[in-house]
Amino acid sequence: MIGVSKLLCDTENFGDSLRYAQGSHGQRHGAAAGMGPVVSWNITRTCNLRCVHCYSNSDAKQYSGELTTAEAKQFIADCAAFKVPVLLLSGGEPLIRPDVFELVEYARDKGIRTTFSTNGTLITPAIAKRIKDLGVGYVGISLDGLGEANDKFRGQTGAFDRALAGIRNCLDIGQRVGLRFTINRYNFHDLENIFALIKEERIPRVCFYHLVYSGRGSTMMEHDVTHEESRQAMDLIMKKAMEFGSDCEILTVDNHADIVYLYLQTLIQDPVRAEKIWELMRRNGGNRSGIAFANVDPLGNVHPDQFTQTQTFGNVRERPFGEIWTDMSQPILAGLKDRKPLLKGRCASCKWLSVCNGNFRARAEAVTGDFWESDPACYLTDEEIGLR
Repeated sequence: MIGVSKLLCDTENFGDSLRYAQGSHGQRHGAAAGMGPVVSWNITRTCNLRCVHCYSNSDAKQYSGELTTAEAKQFIADCAAFKVPVLLLSGGEPLIRPDVFELVEYARDKGIRTTFSTNGTLITPAIAKRIKDLGVGYVGISLDGLGEANDKFRGQTGAFDRALAGIRNCLDIGQRVGLRFTINRYNFHDLENIFALIKEERIPRVCFYHLVYSGRGSTMMEHDVTHEESRQAMDLIMKKAMEFGSDCEILTVDNHADIVYLYLQTLIQDPVRAEKIWELMRRNGGNRSGIAFANVDPLGNVHPDQFTQTQTFGNVRERPFGEIWTDMSQPILAGLKDRKPLLKGRCASCKWLSVCNGNFRARAEAVTGDFWESDPACYLTDEEIGLR
């Protein structure tokens, strides 16, 4: 994640303490010194919607082999022992899992912060209160457009209205909540309207995701935005971050070209601010899948992130999570922890490699078949990355 508000406006939010901590760049197994990674945990594959870009290829049916309550609690205990700071509960739709609040309570008692990544359609006032009472740090609700545009993307009529109701139910009781918006060719022109919605509803956080080609999203390569549209989106996002200031935390996710582009634009307009941004970029170090970020799927398999489930390093039923995460006999996992010598193409020669770290491997693998090739979604020009 790239904290656009943090970089441009000096806002302070919980995640910034992990993303931009002194010494975080040099860590090999965690988000910061003395910590394990942030773990995105798909607690179930079952979902009440059928989104066209779903990385887990979820549907409204029961899937066999998912972790039992006892196994899930053992995994949480292992995470606590490894000093995992955050469990991001996702799916499928995490609120469908019957024991979800039992697991949240268990994680809380073990000292782990929990957050939800949800479609929001199941968050009634009672559910919102339950989430709040359990001390959940944040609820991210996915919207991919307004009204019918969102519903078409989400595969169900009325999904937008129910998700918006879920957001309002959280806001009404003071539960921290925000939007998750995946940018693609079909909703790119809705960005202004999304910002208008954020202002109207007083939503305090929004994450703009770049499309990653995995799960059902792998069929959407040709529906991604162009490089020029990515630049236009960042121009608007940066402008809105300056306008909103501390009223809304704005982030982008899954394309570290964003932070270089933001820096280059700021260098032209405000060199003093750019110097501060460079220091934060240097601390962060770019993409940290396999280092500061991990994924565990519903079956207990461990992956470098939720979009790279083609690569599996072990199963938490068989070994503790921390033991798997530090097993350097896994070639891809070891490679991710020290990837610069392995990268190819434009990434290998890019002058921003120290602050991007090769961007997103899942896209490179999906397009080229080579895990270490250049990320095709990098929209920086050859001149900007020092090749000309």
